[in-house]
Amino acid sequence: MARPVTLFTGQWADLPLEELAPLAKKMGYDGLELACWGDHFEVDKALSDDGYTESRWEILKKNDLVCYAISTHLVGQCVADGIIDERHQGILPPRIWGDGDPESVRKRAAKEVMDTARAAAKFGVEIVNGFTGSPIWHVLAMFPPVPPEMIEAGYQEFADRWNPILDVFDEVGIKFALEVHPSEIAYDFWSTKRTLEAVDHRAAFGINFDPSHLYWQMVDPVAFTYEFGNRIYHMHVKESIRLLDGRNGILGSHLFFGDHRRGWDFVSPGRGGVPFERVFRALNDIGYQGPLSVEWEDNGMNREQGAPEAAELVRRLDLLPSGQAFDDAFKQG
Repeated sequence: MARPVTLFTGQWADLPLEELAPLAKKMGYDGLELACWGDHFEVDKALSDDGYTESRWEILKKNDLVCYAISTHLVGQCVADGIIDERHQGILPPRIWGDGDPESVRKRAAKEVMDTARAAAKFGVEIVNGFTGSPIWHVLAMFPPVPPEMIEAGYQEFADRWNPILDVFDEVGIKFALEVHPSEIAYDFWSTKRTLEAVDHRAAFGINFDPSHLYWQMVDPVAFTYEFGNRIYHMHVKESIRLLDGRNGILGSHLFFGDHRRGWDFVSPGRGGVPFERVFRALNDIGYQGPLSVEWEDNGMNREQGAPEAAELVRRLDLLPSGQAFDDAFKQG
């Protein structure tokens, strides 16, 4: 059976869910991965209003859509970031930003992620996707020279902040899936291994696999799939392209997305370099049967043109595993 194709609603949060749901169905999607911002899935309402989660399902079912995960990327980012500033204020609800005191923001964000696990259980999904933030992302360049103890302390701080959150995930039977991504505690192959070690490989913590972030860093997403297959709890279909012409740099040059001078950018699935067919074959090999959730981002393309194209691409490239070897037909008897 083909895996369901869903649409992550984070980049569509300007549209109310009542408007987005029929549009998603029209664009060819089986379901939605609901972002916990906009009006798509509001954690506080889910826990305080007995009819709220049912109202979300009513909208989905009315449009013949399913949901397998909700996502708390914005709040999760603020749990463990070493620097809290106006960037975080721009992505947080006022009730979590509060007075902006960095440690108070982190604590309120942590409580919100705990509540997101409880809300997910009430809603009836098993996965919460998101970011974690990082106490050590700001030392990525390793200069001024970074003492090894500082890196170890960063992973320990991440674990100290996230283990109590994961305790709640365990209590309510929900799994958290980190989107491995620059600016997070895990952003490539080796930092993912170190992150899993930091939380002692506990089952509540896994991966929302997004190959676009690996591809632009020149990390093989297929090798990543095989290495971390038992930790891939969810998958984002997102695309990136490398534009390294001798002037454009891989770090982005402090240029905004869509600028032609960037060394890489996000584009509509199928219009970049991610080897999606090989990725989907690898997902078959590791036994992943969850949704293929399109996270659509492309500043050079209209999203209502790109999102249906992306759904069609996924259906074309998502191969059903063979039940037999092709050369079985040559065997006698």
